[in-house]
Amino acid sequence: MLEKLSSALKRTTDKIANAVFLDKNLVDSVVKDLQRALIEADVNVSLVLEISKKIKQSALDERISGIEKKEHIIKLLHDELLSILGGKKEIQLKKKNTFMFVGLYGAGKTTTITKLASYYSKRGHSVCAIGLDVHRPAAPEQLKQACDKINIPVFILPEEKDPKRIWNTYKEQLKKYEIILVDTAGRDALSQDLIKEIKSLSLLIKPSETFLVMSADIGQSAKAQAQAFKSSASVSGVIITKMDSTAKAGGALTACSEIKVPVVFIGVGEKPSDLESFDPESFLSRLLGLGDLKTLMEKIHSVVDKKQIESQQARLAEGKFTLRDLQTQLESMESLGSMDKIMSMIPGLGNAKEKISESQLEAQQERVKRWKYSIGSMTPYEKENPEILEKQTSRIQRIAHGSGTSTTEIRSLLKQYKMLKEMIKSQTNISEKGLDQKTMMKLAKKFGRKMKF
Repeated sequence: MLEKLSSALKRTTDKIANAVFLDKNLVDSVVKDLQRALIEADVNVSLVLEISKKIKQSALDERISGIEKKEHIIKLLHDELLSILGGKKEIQLKKKNTFMFVGLYGAGKTTTITKLASYYSKRGHSVCAIGLDVHRPAAPEQLKQACDKINIPVFILPEEKDPKRIWNTYKEQLKKYEIILVDTAGRDALSQDLIKEIKSLSLLIKPSETFLVMSADIGQSAKAQAQAFKSSASVSGVIITKMDSTAKAGGALTACSEIKVPVVFIGVGEKPSDLESFDPESFLSRLLGLGDLKTLMEKIHSVVDKKQIESQQARLAEGKFTLRDLQTQLESMESLGSMDKIMSMIPGLGNAKEKISESQLEAQQERVKRWKYSIGSMTPYEKENPEILEKQTSRIQRIAHGSGTSTTEIRSLLKQYKMLKEMIKSQTNISEKGLDQKTMMKLAKKFGRKMKF
């Protein structure tokens, strides 16, 4: 996601932080790099020039000197980037919520509805979807197929060509759900008949939120589109899709901020879990290589049910950890996405991942996958009592043969499992007795030596 911009921003802040003197040549070089990166990301040129001017003024301000000046410029850069990303909008759920989705053809409304349905259902809310797109061929069937995969109830009438009738047909049944997601028709362009249909449906449905769904790759034209939908359809928030596949996403993000239409979610992949609530502070933190634990935790909640998380936390709090628990963790990890995506969200690893080759990342991901296969070939008793495997090596040979792995890989898995169990046991003891500095240093040395990438 915006990798070029992210790398350029890291280089810019490093160049300023590591400079012995902030002379005019260095400032010009930094500003030039920043301008190139922001323009490549499709950020409005006038905004780029405005940021450049402020950085140059601060760098040449004789009232600020030494280290203070460097810190001041880095903070100014951070604040300016944050301001062009806009503010954060929290979706406040009520007892009953109706979210209406609008947008042009190809923006990804149906996929986004599926993702948002998964997002809220994983958090324990009752969610359903209704298809009111009566113009695009097979639109209701597509919505149903997508929602069926994640067990979300869908209400459609494929033969009906009046969206109001479809809504009224299911009006009473929809009352059973906390969150209703409404798919509406799109067009190739924002036309008068589309505006008329959206306004008419909005009056009938009275949505608590109206979300404009648009693709990140439309760049600067996002501004005109968001403005038009805001004035004609009372759009309360924007969901930007395809953030994973474009370097031009900066245009869509900053355009929405300019016209005061907040971005509420971003789509970062094809899976139902590939949806993130948009927090400008967290997003910028990730771009600068500082990690984003908040979004990582959110993604974990998107792939694991609330009850399952609570159950795992209760077991870990008691110091219980078997290979079955590890299997669950590995499956959740696989659903989170690629190894580099996860690393970019962990503070301290955002910059480190650039020093690790792609082949190393792929090898680690493949190793995790093979561990999962290995555990899948074990009996329920072996998963709950892994110590038996070290006593009866014939079991290891059977598991390796059944999972298409080697006995060396099984032993490596058992070694990692024992280390994780020991760490969890140590954490349980620490929470009971407290942690002094000496114990903390001892643990860091012990597990730091054992942990291998």
